[in-house]
Parts: sequence; structure tokens; C-alpha cells
Amino acid sequence: MNPLSRRTFLGTASALSAGSLASVGVAALAQPSAAAGSEIAPAPMKPKDIRVGMLTAPLRDLPFVEVLDLAKRCHIAALEVVAEPGHPHIDPLTIGPAQVEILQRELAERQLEISSLSNFMNITTPGKADKVQRIVIKTIDAAAQLGVPTLCMNLGMPLPGMSKIKMIREVIPGLFRPIIDHAKEKGVNVAIENWFETNLQGLDTFDCLMETIRDDNFGFNYDPSHLVHQLCDYTVPVTKYSKRIFHTHAKDCLVDDQQRAYFGVLGGKWYAGAAGGGWWRYAIPGFGDVNWGRYIGLLREVGYKGVLSIEHEDSTFGPEEGFRQGARYLNQFCSL
Repeated sequence: MNPLSRRTFLGTASALSAGSLASVGVAALAQPSAAAGSEIAPAPMKPKDIRVGMLTAPLRDLPFVEVLDLAKRCHIAALEVVAEPGHPHIDPLTIGPAQVEILQRELAERQLEISSLSNFMNITTPGKADKVQRIVIKTIDAAAQLGVPTLCMNLGMPLPGMSKIKMIREVIPGLFRPIIDHAKEKGVNVAIENWFETNLQGLDTFDCLMETIRDDNFGFNYDPSHLVHQLCDYTVPVTKYSKRIFHTHAKDCLVDDQQRAYFGVLGGKWYAGAAGGGWWRYAIPGFGDVNWGRYIGLLREVGYKGVLSIEHEDSTFGPEEGFRQGARYLNQFCSL
């Protein structure tokens, strides 16, 4: 089974042909569905509360219509859709009104929503910042066309010889300023995932980022799992930055204490878990060390009404089974 990880597509910015979206992704949506030829009368939408979503990254090889059907089967309400040049689901460089209409119709028929578009290209790659900025701005335009409120990104990798704090203070503001300003014009929030390998790592980097960039449409796609294996308190950002959490990743982290005591916190293989020669790995929600009841309770307490987007990086489950198990566990904490 291929690794189910954002890292398999982080930084992929190679643009495919302009027809790739229509031929592979949106064209699939145009195929007649079971309800073709009949009028669809969507049920009235309830006021939105915390609900389960999914990051579509592991499902790149499925036609997008099949991704929607999988989400529906797994009782998932929302999709965080990867949107990068050449991506078969949503290509921000080629999407237009016709494709938007098809997408919105297929979503409505299944009573699904897109909670965010995600672009995980590395904005700090030397010599690539301008290109990434242009693509991200196009992705913001695509979000606005689709009525999607949030763009999810990462903070880029640290450059040689620079600490993450120095990157945040001296490099990140300039790289993100045109993105934040354009997103504000379009009514879109920019949500940064705290993947520990990027410039957003420990709680000190959270504080530095929020002190450095104070725009109210710039905040977090918060993932508690990245703080678990760092031994940081993953509940702190929920209460401290409640107004700047626009989206969340639902991913667990399973730590083997005995293996950690054997390897030490700096030893062992990252992401591998005990069976793979490490001491921690990512897991489907409910199969690791995050106290989801307490965590989601805190999200409720601070007024979060967004999505718990399952990020499937658990090698012990196949794609659909992992999403199904994660949704089954998380839905007990949601108002269905």
C-alpha cells in the first residue's frame, strides 16, 4: 500500500495540461448519476456545528465523483480538497464556471460541502516563492468561486542556517503578505497546518507567528497530533488562539513509551511506530493518544463550529476503512 501522507505530494507544483481537470476529475462528475434526469430537492440545511470532514490527499487516483460517494458512505460531511496545478480533483489554474457548476451540483445531490481547499506547496523553496504565490492566489480565486471559506497551507520549510523563529520573524511575513491580502479581498481565511517539520513546530512558534502576523483572516488549520510526540500540550492552542482556528485536522498520534525510553526522544525512525523501528506514528482518530472527548469539548467551549478533517496517514488501515473508522469514532462527539 502506498504511504497515505501529505508528504507524498508536498511541494508538487508541476502543471499538467490545461485539460487535465476536465478529463480526469470534473469530467467524471459530468457522467450521469443515479439521479440524472430528475430534479434534486436538497433537504434544508441545519445550522452548522462541529462536523466530520476528510482530507482527500490519499484518494488522488480516484475520480472525484467516487471520492464524494466514499465520503457519503463513511458518514463524512465535508471535504478538504487538495487543489494544486495538475491535480485531477481541482486544478486552480484551469477551473472555470462550468466546472464550478458541476462540482456544486454533485455536492448538493449528496448533501456534502467543501470545507477548504488545500495547497501544501513549499513556499520557502529558494527561487520558487513567486511561482508558489501566483498559484496560491489562483487557489484563493478558486475557493471564492466555489464558496469555500478557507485555504489550508503550511508555513514552508526552514532555510539552512536559520531557526524557525527567525524564519517566522524575517522571511514568512513577506512571503505571505500578498496571499493574506488577496484572501482578505475574496473573503477567504488562510489556515496554516502545524506540521512539525515546517516552520510551525512547538508552541513557541505558534506564539511567534500570531505576534508577527496579526491579520484576522490568518490563522490555523490546527492538528493536535503534531504536538503529541513533541510532548507539548495540544490543548493550549485551542484556548489561546480560539479566534484564529479556522479549520482542524483530525489525526491521532500513537506513542510507545517503552520504545521511547529505549531509543530516546531523538532516536528511532520518525513516523514508523514501534513495529517499524520507531516510537511514534500517526493514527486514525481513536487509535492513539489524543483525548478526543476533552479536545473536542474544548473546541465547543471556545465556540468552534468547523470541521474535524480526518487526515489519513495510518498505514494499518486502507483508505476507505481508515476514513470509515475515523468518522465512526468522531461522529459520537458531533451533532448529527
